[in-house]
Amino acid sequence: MTVVTGGPVADLIAELGDAAVIDSDTMIAYTRDQALLCPSGLPLAVVRARTVDHVVATLKTAHRHGIPVVTRGAGTGLAGGANAVDGCIVLSTETLDRILAVDEQSRTATVEAGVINGDLATAVAARGLWYVPDPGSRAVSTIGGNLATDAGGACCAKYGVTGDHVARIKAVLADGRIIHTGAVTRKNVAGLNLTRLLVGSEGTLAVIVEATVRLRRTPVHTATVVAAFPDTVQAVDAVLAIQAVADPSLVELMDRTTIAAVNDMTRMGLDETAGALLLIQCDGDAAEAEAQRSADACRAAAATELYVSTDAAEGDALMQARRVALTALERRGSTLLDDLAVPVPRLPHMLDAITRIADRHRLLIGTFGHAADGNLHPTIVFDAADPDAADPDAADRAHRAFDEMVTRCLALGGSITGEHGVGSLKRRYLEPMIGSVERSLMSGIKAAFDPTGILNPGRAI
Repeated sequence: MTVVTGGPVADLIAELGDAAVIDSDTMIAYTRDQALLCPSGLPLAVVRARTVDHVVATLKTAHRHGIPVVTRGAGTGLAGGANAVDGCIVLSTETLDRILAVDEQSRTATVEAGVINGDLATAVAARGLWYVPDPGSRAVSTIGGNLATDAGGACCAKYGVTGDHVARIKAVLADGRIIHTGAVTRKNVAGLNLTRLLVGSEGTLAVIVEATVRLRRTPVHTATVVAAFPDTVQAVDAVLAIQAVADPSLVELMDRTTIAAVNDMTRMGLDETAGALLLIQCDGDAAEAEAQRSADACRAAAATELYVSTDAAEGDALMQARRVALTALERRGSTLLDDLAVPVPRLPHMLDAITRIADRHRLLIGTFGHAADGNLHPTIVFDAADPDAADPDAADRAHRAFDEMVTRCLALGGSITGEHGVGSLKRRYLEPMIGSVERSLMSGIKAAFDPTGILNPGRAI
């Protein structure tokens, strides 16, 4: 048994009781997110906050002692943004998990930061409402984490990212003060938009503890199109053609490597000879007509196989192929997952670069993503387990390939991250993308929110 007689840990225990954890075996589970190749440190303590008062007390203690605080939701991040740093307090919001209110008239829901995205979606669906943001981690990621990274998902092209669906945020500053940003009104231009600053800030400005998010009516009709193509060039031609005649809610792409991995895992009978697969879904009253126009566009772009369904359950089953893409690739080895966004017309150039990089570095790279908004997730698969194995430099080659993909993305006018955030994984690429003056402005904003720099230091900005 560890006896603590003084200092910040003693203060935490005195303030928080069993919400403060210092047992090393328990803390290990809170030291990193899903970016397994990003470094992580050893925390001084973990706080599993059950109330906003716990968050306030934690930050006041950290501020008083000058201790870094790394905020963590469910740990599903993919950029190392929630990885512990040595001597920090890991502040977990996962048990702040209450849906506080659902207002059917204003179509809003007020939730604590630890509410699981999918749980909120299920709860409001029972009232005929729809919480739109649908990251691939929907079943396990929290609203707080989604806000911290401005998470995207398949429906982004039509409905926008998480930040487009948040009305108000309640957050705690580094010194323990509580702030409220935004308004539930549809229009609000009072002062600077602090809500948009907090969304995507990856825990560097404040700790989000509560949010009021906007809901939509659930679409009554959906229709799904699955199309196979000889290669990714024709698939992107189809995406551009679809956007000229329809407004699908999602257009998802998988390359040949990903198709094979998904088939091996699911036995869905996908065409492994295809160079690319598009999964398209349309919603609303015109869903069936838009799906047919999308299918016609695919046919004109040389689709080799085409299937259209207006059955919602069947459409959901077909979309499962895309949902399990990362899991299927992870079954083949260690993975280094990228998150790149380029203008849609430049997707063929990015996809061609990924293929060439994979060949040059003798690596398996499976690419999938959100074709309608140009957001790709090239996933490098390699053997990182044993440096003495038959392929001892695989990890080094993987990192070089990752770097080359990001560099090519920037050359194409793209973004280093479409939805996963910068974290620690991509921080070195931030200034080349945004510029030194712009980054200094971001640093100034950080200093205004967090003058002593204790919130998630060395991450995001």
